[in-house]
Amino acid sequence: MKFIGITGGVGAGKSAVLDYLATKPGVRVMLADEIAHELMEPGTDCYEQIRQAFPEHDIYKEDGHFDRIKLAKVIFSDENKRAGMNGIVHPAVKAYVVAEAKRERQEGTLALLVLEAALLIEEHYDEICDELWYIYTREEIREARLMESRGYSREKVQQIFSSQLKEAEYRKHCSVVIDNNEGLEEMQRQIDAAVCAI
Repeated sequence: MKFIGITGGVGAGKSAVLDYLATKPGVRVMLADEIAHELMEPGTDCYEQIRQAFPEHDIYKEDGHFDRIKLAKVIFSDENKRAGMNGIVHPAVKAYVVAEAKRERQEGTLALLVLEAALLIEEHYDEICDELWYIYTREEIREARLMESRGYSREKVQQIFSSQLKEAEYRKHCSVVIDNNEGLEEMQRQIDAAVCAI
């Protein structure tokens, strides 16, 4: 089994890449965001740690689950609170991923385990993945996609772009680059070639 980490800037089309990989036999796709949501369910260690870290804030729904909109407002209004939140959730996600990768290797039924994470490089997933793939799409295409699909203003898109890694940094850490500028078929062709080369 090979363990692939997939990253790229917002709007690069990572979801289309993951959707295509998920159709292939012997492939399992994991999303760090979904794992984080599961690990923040009531009754989990993460939930309790977050509850204790933000005792003065109303960040809950009536059923006890976190209200993600309220929680986002709290952590994005204060850099220290955001760092505190990340310090709870990111290590828990990474521990889960490491455990799943170990389990899948032992079971030996998968050809490919794929992880998508926004902070793949920043969180040093290169230490546990066999390869990192960078999904590259030109900035103007990403900007147009985000403005259309999410209704973001150009200013908001540029604000998001400026908070993410630069292209050179992605390329420095990733051994495979999937160029996603020429449409679905070309992207799929590159993925097939990359999978065959593993």
